[in-house]
Amino acid sequence: MLSEQVQLEMHHQMVRIRRFEETLQQVYMEGKSPAFDIAAGPVPGEMHLAAGQEPVAAGVCLHLRVSDAVTATHRPHHIALAHGMDMQRMMAEIFGKDTGLGHGKGGHMHLFDPATHFGCSGIVAEGMPTAVGHALAFKKQGRDEVAVSFFGEGAANQGAFHESLNLAALWNLGVVFVCEDNAWAISVPKEKATAIANNSDRAAAYGIPGVLIPDNDPVAVYEAAGEAVARARAGRGPTLIEVKTDRLLGHFEGDAQIYRTKDEMETLTQRDALKLYERRLIAAGTLTEDGAGQVWVAAQAEVDAAIEYARQSPYPEPEAALLHVFA
Repeated sequence: MLSEQVQLEMHHQMVRIRRFEETLQQVYMEGKSPAFDIAAGPVPGEMHLAAGQEPVAAGVCLHLRVSDAVTATHRPHHIALAHGMDMQRMMAEIFGKDTGLGHGKGGHMHLFDPATHFGCSGIVAEGMPTAVGHALAFKKQGRDEVAVSFFGEGAANQGAFHESLNLAALWNLGVVFVCEDNAWAISVPKEKATAIANNSDRAAAYGIPGVLIPDNDPVAVYEAAGEAVARARAGRGPTLIEVKTDRLLGHFEGDAQIYRTKDEMETLTQRDALKLYERRLIAAGTLTEDGAGQVWVAAQAEVDAAIEYARQSPYPEPEAALLHVFA
């Protein structure tokens, strides 16, 4: 049975993430209408938002220490926030400002934060071997820190997926592999690209536990992640967790989503995991309506402050393009 503190903290993190994503979505569209211009506005370039996938980040990261290593995908905001990344520096990086995590050079798909041992990449499955490397280093140093690799279901068809699981199992490393299965690899449905229904079944090929969370439930994610992280810390090797989650928005902002039916979009709205979880907490008496409202207001204030910080921050000087790069 989860404590009320854990349940409320998961709700808090999920609300922070949702407010971050929804507000960033509005800011991103500034200057990009009436005709969508990806280069216009205060946040140019592509933008991949994770609204709907909050249970995965909140449920897993509550078990982690700041010294644990986390790798994520091109859709990274929810995971970065749940793992404790500074929201203001993260927002400044997204805006391309000098006060950002990478002095504005990385943008939203390439967040790197030594303070929280977090990294992500726009390359599919790139974070998986990186997480294995983190775990190998921890083991050689005699530490019980773990590495967690978040990846999408499309990445499970990449060679890096199989190589990473094989090495992690062979070397008995403390890695937790977390597959966020939102059913779509851009516009390709999973059943058109993957031979099996559940990627968690692939764990058997490497002699490690495979756990399926079929309904985007934050409590189920928390419980499964707790076992996997404890197993990794105890030196008993890796675990593969697959969560059937939902991407409520397009693959990227500006995505017309013509590959999705109206019925699917309506179903996604009805089963919004954050709203369902909030109602569950209120029905159980763990959270009140007023308390829930206060969480949303506080989260919005935090996000607004981060956006103001990013807007007011300076852009890098032109000569800074030659700094922090490899020749």
